Amino acid sequence: MCGIAGILCLDPQRQPARDALEAMTRCLRHRGPDDEGLLIKAPVGLGHRRLSIIDVAGGHQPLSNEDGSVSIVYNGEIYNFAELRRELEKAGHRFATHSDTETIIHAYEQYGTDCLQRFNGMFAFALWDARQRRLFCARDRMGQKPFYYTITNGQFLFASEMKAFYCHPDFKPRISPTALSAYLAFEYVPAPMTILEGVAKLQPGHWFSLELDHTPLQTQDVVQRSYWDIHFAPRERSDEELSRELLEHLQRAVERRLISEVPLGVFLSGGIDSSAIVAMMARLRESKDIKTFTISFDEPSFDESAYARRVAEYFGADHYVQPLRASAIPETLPDVASILDEPFADPSIMPTFLLSKFTREHVTVALGGDGGDELFAGYDPFAAHAAGRLAACLPRPIRAASMAAAGWLPTSHSNISLDFKVKRFLRGVDFPAPQRHWAWLGSFTPAMQRQILSPELLKQVDVEKAYAVADQYWQNCAGADDLNRTIYQYCKLYLQDDIHVKVDRASMAHGLEARAPMMDHEFVEWAATVPSNQKLHGSMRKYILKKALRGVIPDDIIARRKKGFGMPIGQWFRGPLKQHLQEKLSLESLSRTGFFRTEKVQSLVDAHLANRRDNRKELWTLLMFMEWFERYGG
Repeated sequence: MCGIAGILCLDPQRQPARDALEAMTRCLRHRGPDDEGLLIKAPVGLGHRRLSIIDVAGGHQPLSNEDGSVSIVYNGEIYNFAELRRELEKAGHRFATHSDTETIIHAYEQYGTDCLQRFNGMFAFALWDARQRRLFCARDRMGQKPFYYTITNGQFLFASEMKAFYCHPDFKPRISPTALSAYLAFEYVPAPMTILEGVAKLQPGHWFSLELDHTPLQTQDVVQRSYWDIHFAPRERSDEELSRELLEHLQRAVERRLISEVPLGVFLSGGIDSSAIVAMMARLRESKDIKTFTISFDEPSFDESAYARRVAEYFGADHYVQPLRASAIPETLPDVASILDEPFADPSIMPTFLLSKFTREHVTVALGGDGGDELFAGYDPFAAHAAGRLAACLPRPIRAASMAAAGWLPTSHSNISLDFKVKRFLRGVDFPAPQRHWAWLGSFTPAMQRQILSPELLKQVDVEKAYAVADQYWQNCAGADDLNRTIYQYCKLYLQDDIHVKVDRASMAHGLEARAPMMDHEFVEWAATVPSNQKLHGSMRKYILKKALRGVIPDDIIARRKKGFGMPIGQWFRGPLKQHLQEKLSLESLSRTGFFRTEKVQSLVDAHLANRRDNRKELWTLLMFMEWFERYGG
């Protein structure tokens, strides 16, 4: 696991500035504390920071082929590289290292851009082909590893994290009003957008190439090409057959992710997904040398540590627990904000950051259960979707009266409390199906944005299009039923631009590699063949996953109610974070941005602190924007 950066001069006679490339690369030192490498050959410069996992001694990057005509910088893991290596050796290729990086080079030489179809892993890379005068860039299918790029002053810049661009003297950041509106709606900036004008993310499952004879002049001229997508093809099978297939696929996915020359453990929440990963690992390792890691909370409605301990004891794992104390939050928040190069408002990045730091004290690689909720309809809104369609058919006066009545429910800051769920459900009912889940999950609807955004900003952005990317993903999956279309949206939005960003930034901040077996593309493709009624069976979410795990993990873990990896920020805003909130969202601070109606934001703060309304999500979204703005936006 690593950090990559690079510069391609669009004028082939020009050579990248070494000091700029060094600065960009060293900005990513946290992603790869073990080694640094640079390669500059006009017109390209490649930079790399390495976290050594496979071929610790021989995996230095940038790495080139035998004659130096193909060079690469790469971040990630190709789990099937050993099989690919044997295939390529039979075709006549000769290897100088035992790293998966070299496999990418020879696969490209053998298959060209079609090499992507042969990789099983998580990755982002840039490969320079000197003969073709071409830069070939690609990102893994599910978007676990990041890739940012921009064009400035005749130079194409790329990096694992956008903050590296700030180290280049020609880079001039400017906030995108459209991306800010999307951030307020989703709580993150969906790909391919970024918070900055002229900077883009390479979308998961996509690649592009830049050839010096046909170079683009602006970032938006770069053509991203898809090489993979999720295609739903449900096939009827019995529960027993599906359960057997699920465990077989999951075990293979876990086994692939156990390749490592360094210590390895598991993030264990005590939920079904992470417990399933421990179970598969126990099968493969016969319950030997399994280390599990958990965060505990003072607030009981958020704490899952007892369930995690139960699973660890069941499998005989060596279990570690790190408490998250409310008193530590004010000093931790700036550290978390510093690792983000875009505004990001999922509060679970706080415990993920601390869990990663704690885990890194014991191991270098950690497996996790990310993806199970998205693939098998595990979140509360999946069960609410059918009810939402029915409620949308009610006359508008009845819906309005229901919303008014919900306002009388007493405000609670417990994890997913009754008043929170009811109010969220009702506010999403008026939205069409493609947008309903994002109105439930996000912070500021278009109507709310019209209230808090400044008149100047509203002239620059159409907030009614805040959910446009959700509409597009819904249309991309037009042949599927509504449940699978929603699953597709979750994979393309919440999973890739929230969960994966959170895990990548939090783990890499501490030089920890995080692996997610349920993101194995073969497992994802198999899950797309499961009929909808065996994912959401009546009101039972993750039906077939639970069915398959009967007798594999403790029954009480399967039966327990889902909590989610949340944070008691509602209470903390009225406690240890109160002063911090008031400072960051003060009239003076907000006025410096020019983006908000300061009096409207202040009313949100006042209502929450007076316990008249639960504004935790909206306030956290604004707070995290201000944390980002003070570091990168001003």
